Formats: sequence, C-alpha cells, structure tokens
Amino acid sequence: MGFSEELRNRSAEDWDAAVNHPFVDQLLDGSLPDEQLRHYLVQDYQFCDPFTALLGQAVASAPSLPSRLVFAAVLGAFASDENTYFQDCFNELDVPEAERTAPTPGQATRNFDALMRDTLGTRSYPQVLAVLLVAEWLYGDWAARAGDPATWPVESKHAEWIRLHNNPGYNAWVSWLRDEFDAVEPSEPQERQRVAAVFAEAVRLERAFFDAALVPATIR
Repeated sequence: MGFSEELRNRSAEDWDAAVNHPFVDQLLDGSLPDEQLRHYLVQDYQFCDPFTALLGQAVASAPSLPSRLVFAAVLGAFASDENTYFQDCFNELDVPEAERTAPTPGQATRNFDALMRDTLGTRSYPQVLAVLLVAEWLYGDWAARAGDPATWPVESKHAEWIRLHNNPGYNAWVSWLRDEFDAVEPSEPQERQRVAAVFAEAVRLERAFFDAALVPATIR
C-alpha cells in the first residue's frame, strides 16, 4: 500500500462522506438550486489564489524538471479552463464583481484558506503535495460517480463542473500526483506525521466545505 492510499484509508469516514455528500448528489442529478450553487462557487473561487500559489510552490520545490513541467502545465490549464467556468457561471447567475472578488468568506472557507496558506509557508514539498492531492483526488472521486456523460445533467453549470473533474486528462493528473506523493514519502517520523496531519485536515475541511454549501444563507 502506498503512502497516499494509507492516508486516504485513515480518513475514510470524512472522505466517503464528502464524495457521497448530499451536495454532490444534487450536483450530479442537476437538482442543485441556483442559490446554493451560487454560494458554493463564490466561496470556492476564493481558493483560486492560494491553490495557484500552492501549484507555484510545487514548481519551485519539485525535485526534477519533469515534475516541474507537469505542475507548470496544470497551472496553465487551471488559469484557463477552470477560471473560464467560474466566470461563465458568475455571469449566468448574476454574481456582481464585488462578490466574485471580495465576498464575505464562510467559516469553512476561512479554515481551508488558512490551511492552504499555512502549508504554502512551510515550503515543504510533501506537505504541499498533500493538500493538492486531497483537493484533486477527492474531487475526481466524486465526479467519477457521474458515470456515462450521456446521463449527466443538461445544464452546463452542472455538467461542466463534472467534466472538469472527470476526463482522461484530469484522471491522469490525479494518478501522477498520487505517484509523486508516494515517491516523496518522508522517512523522518516527525515530517511524516506532519504530512499525515495536513492530509487528514484537508479531507476534514473538504467535507466541511460541502456541509457549508447546503446550510441556509441565514445561518452561514
């Protein structure tokens, strides 16, 4: 068993709860109300800055040019395809510019942002990989539940979010990221423990973020 599989199994309860979350159920069947999708996307967009910074730190910290080039390619794709999806949805859902760039962050958003930025500050390649891996692998797992694209929701605001996390290129990226994480498994016990803690916290916060997406606006 690789390090990634070991840590995923340790967090199986939170992982499975996130992958099979009611929010995901509604996204996959196209029944997610616009108000909740709008809130989710506005909050999720706030992670674009620290996530991009984490990818940049991975470029800087990677042990070889081939690994750096993988992260650089993902940075380019993230800046184009995913950002375009957000902007298209914001336009469709009438999200004003101020709410796109400077909304009031929910507690779950603040917590996940803090984890990303704290991890960025460590400059630890394994810890940076831990956060990136959870974010990408867990999303790939829930998106895989969508099955045959012919059964996906009709509206692009749902279907395109699935497609961005369920396609051959994305799946290959997640597999590569797992292999890279396993390859740099720390041998020093304290660093190994720190990486495991970051991984577990990222999984817990992914679940909490989906929980918050379904909380009524009046009590977020």
